[in-house]
Amino acid sequence: MPREWQFVSHDTGLVKSLASQMRCSSLLAQVLLSRGFSTAEEAKGFLSAKLATLQEPEVLPGVAEAADLMAEAIRQKRRITIYGDYDVDGMTSTSILYHCITQAGGTVDYYIPCRMEEGYGLNCDAIRELHEADPERLVVTVDCGICSVKEADLARELGLDLIITDHHTIPDELPRAKVLVHPRLPGGEECFPHLCGAGVAFKLAWAVSKRLGDGQRSTERMREFLKSAVGLAMIGTVADVVPLVGENRLIVKYGLDTLRQQAGPGLAAMLQVIGLDKKSCVTAEDIAFGISPRLNAAGRLGQARLAVDLLTTNQTDRAAQLATYLDGLNKQRQTVERKILKQAREEIQQNPEWLEQPCLVIGHHDWHVGVIGIVASRIAEQFEKPTILIALNSSTGIGQGSGRTFGEVNLHAAVSTGVDLLETFGGHPAAIGLKVRADRLDEFRERINAQPVLMSEAKIANPRRIDAEVTLGELSVRAIKELEYLGPFGCENDRPIFVSTGLELAEEPKTMGEGGRHLAIRVKHYGATMRAISFGRGEWAEEMAAVQGRLSVCFKPIINEFRGRESVELQIIDWRSDDAPASSPAQTRQTATVPAIDGDAC
Repeated sequence: MPREWQFVSHDTGLVKSLASQMRCSSLLAQVLLSRGFSTAEEAKGFLSAKLATLQEPEVLPGVAEAADLMAEAIRQKRRITIYGDYDVDGMTSTSILYHCITQAGGTVDYYIPCRMEEGYGLNCDAIRELHEADPERLVVTVDCGICSVKEADLARELGLDLIITDHHTIPDELPRAKVLVHPRLPGGEECFPHLCGAGVAFKLAWAVSKRLGDGQRSTERMREFLKSAVGLAMIGTVADVVPLVGENRLIVKYGLDTLRQQAGPGLAAMLQVIGLDKKSCVTAEDIAFGISPRLNAAGRLGQARLAVDLLTTNQTDRAAQLATYLDGLNKQRQTVERKILKQAREEIQQNPEWLEQPCLVIGHHDWHVGVIGIVASRIAEQFEKPTILIALNSSTGIGQGSGRTFGEVNLHAAVSTGVDLLETFGGHPAAIGLKVRADRLDEFRERINAQPVLMSEAKIANPRRIDAEVTLGELSVRAIKELEYLGPFGCENDRPIFVSTGLELAEEPKTMGEGGRHLAIRVKHYGATMRAISFGRGEWAEEMAAVQGRLSVCFKPIINEFRGRESVELQIIDWRSDDAPASSPAQTRQTATVPAIDGDAC
């Protein structure tokens, strides 16, 4: 279903008044008004939010008790084992607590389960192994554990002290750990509810630091550590795609500000490998598309511990080697990803009836379990419906799956209705993980696609919200730089979206990138000419070239830096021919039909 362009109406008098009071461009004033900031006081409060406004860590349910236990363990030189996860949120969470305990002079190590052999979260074999090696240790989970009822019971039976810190959806039955730390536990109504695992770990580290100080304030050394920990929490927050509002926006905003100054050897080496060390300003998008994929590649390909090693090492040479290696792993991941994407599209092509269902559920025996999640995201975006990809294992008869939602669909709630058909299940509204027997896959697909809530939500084509209609002449470098004050941009705080109408092509549309995957054009309007690109939309080049008249383009403006020169560039989201009915071109492009299969498509 094509997405309608929903324009926000603007009162020109209010725009002019707010721009005058804020001493900003009318472009920024329009966006502020479109996002609900109707007065200069409200707008300034949003734009200049301070890190000091973060809630005290003790507001987070369970954090006071957990911090007391950890601080006492540090004083007693008792071993603390951080039980992490293999995604970026888990890696950064692990690194935050590792640095905290190390800086405090404690004894610490970490355990990262193997994605392929152990899967997500706590497992009983690991609990037994940790207990056998050191029964006196304190185990602290990060980014996992809230669903680990039987694992927590085993730890209690063995006498192994277990603290669980997590942020995922809370189950009906809570694990009986020594302490639970979670922003949405009962009693935490005042707590900011959208922290990721790294945000929770940061709050716990902050609370531990206070207890190792005078109880109210950390020592100077630990305050310096917390500054660097904000940078790690920022990476986890961006990578986990939690809403960039409230405390999350503050963490990302100030984490980006301190990234270069407070980065350890590992992050400094990674910035250099990617080339971000040369940028005047690092954005959340740089983290999402630069650092996160390289860290994630290690987890996806079964080497997550190397990414944690990168984030915790204090050796410059080791950091450089690890950063280079992870960059190479990311290239391998991209190759595997393209293969799975091609095969998933072929499965859809061979089963066109799936396109009539509200959720795509696709299984295959030749898929890498570490990469299916990111491919599920791409399929969900392309076909505009929630997608679950399942890597089937012929020897065990069990499939391991990852799902990603689309729009406002609560995928976790929908899949919960078929939990009796699953071996394991967990996640949150936007992303889930599961295991299912191969012989129950078809039944599982039918069950969740029959859910009335999923079907009704999936039929809603949410309109694309446009902040303002603009001319190219309004998009000066200075005006676009002003828009950056609205950031950091991400989930629920998207980069401003504009539309320009009546555009002409200044030259023939081109494709770029491997296999012609991306689109590059130049458009002109009233004497102004700009470059515009669209990633993964190379097929639009031929469609645009066939248009006889002018175009309307929906886009996000960005600043492109090249050889010290800055220019405005448009990232195209959607487009239409001005000479066709409003729904016609969008209908042609966005209706969920299977495109031609291309080995390099993405």
